[in-house]
Amino acid sequence: MLSVPTLWTAFIVNFLALGLIWAYVMRSYPNLEAARFWTGSALVAAAAAMLALLRVYFDAILPLLLGSAMIVFAICLEAMGVQRFYGRPVSWRNTALIVLLTSLAVTFFVYVYDSQSLRIMAYSIGQCVPVFLIARQLLDPQHGRVNPGARLAGVLAVMIMAMFVLRVVGTLTGLDFNITHSSNVQSVAVLFLIFLSMSLNFGFLLMAVDRLRNEVADLALLDDLTGVANRRHLMQRLTEECARSERSGRSFALLVIDLDGFKLINDSYGHAAGDACLQHFTLMAQTRLRPDDMLARTGGDEFCIVLPSSALREGEMIARRVLQVCRDDAEACAGSDVGIAVSIGVAEWTREVGLFPDRLIAHADHALYAAKKQGKNRYALYDGTPPLAPDEIGTSFSDRAAQGASMG
Repeated sequence: MLSVPTLWTAFIVNFLALGLIWAYVMRSYPNLEAARFWTGSALVAAAAAMLALLRVYFDAILPLLLGSAMIVFAICLEAMGVQRFYGRPVSWRNTALIVLLTSLAVTFFVYVYDSQSLRIMAYSIGQCVPVFLIARQLLDPQHGRVNPGARLAGVLAVMIMAMFVLRVVGTLTGLDFNITHSSNVQSVAVLFLIFLSMSLNFGFLLMAVDRLRNEVADLALLDDLTGVANRRHLMQRLTEECARSERSGRSFALLVIDLDGFKLINDSYGHAAGDACLQHFTLMAQTRLRPDDMLARTGGDEFCIVLPSSALREGEMIARRVLQVCRDDAEACAGSDVGIAVSIGVAEWTREVGLFPDRLIAHADHALYAAKKQGKNRYALYDGTPPLAPDEIGTSFSDRAAQGASMG
């Protein structure tokens, strides 16, 4: 049987180690606000265990009261960390209320009505409240996204609550849970709580790793300058849309966009102005897109827009909207402002494209060449005519494509 001082020393060492780990995570990833709360929780729990250890050597009640309040506060910090992890605001008022009510109840059953069993019951209830909040947020999909780390931490939180309930039941039936007494029951309880607490923090760590991995994956699919999808993301989306259209037979549309005279903007105003134009265009274009549409920058001054479940007619409508917002913005420019003009090629998925998104991109590219051939600052539609060399395009499109270009 392990002695109580040995168990509480192990508790202190373990939570100091957790605090060190979370402090490193907090410093390395400052945007992960939850790590701040989990760091504080581990360090406060270690300090509370130190006070509990003092109670073993000194016959004083104050370490017991302070230690119990700090343990409840540490669990509340864990619950607040989960809230911040899911982007929800935290309530220091509720935390203070839980800690205060628990401390008052424990104090009452020490000085006013001395009862060890009721004292342990009040203390256990105070601990259960924030643990319940943790479990609810981690296991309920309506409160948070359930991933393997969250599921593990949620199950462990439920087990911790069960441990608190068993401690209350055991106390009421005569088992000794006094922290100053070395007993088999007390040793097992403390060891099990140490194990569950450590495992709960590892569940939080898995959640953090999953979040950071997803952020890295998202960054790999986003354009650094504009924040929209990059070429890799575009090709993934086009592959998915081609497969979906192949199964359902429903088409989708693709717009290929090129900023007219962009090299002249860079040469005349500098690359900073060119970057600002690219960013400004993405903001304008996104105001004319639907929620499921996807804007991507494929390189330089070239962009693509994927329009799911859309025919050529819907693609033409979106092209007209994007073209018009750029024209309106260019007319409003004055002084040092740089107006933006674009040429757009529109193509629709067909059975000929099949599962090969490069073919659809080629179709939209040829429509783009036609728009530029006819004077730029306009759009053109691809009608399925076999592609020709770029300098021959313009006479190979049907009347509808030419009409679309002139309307643009």
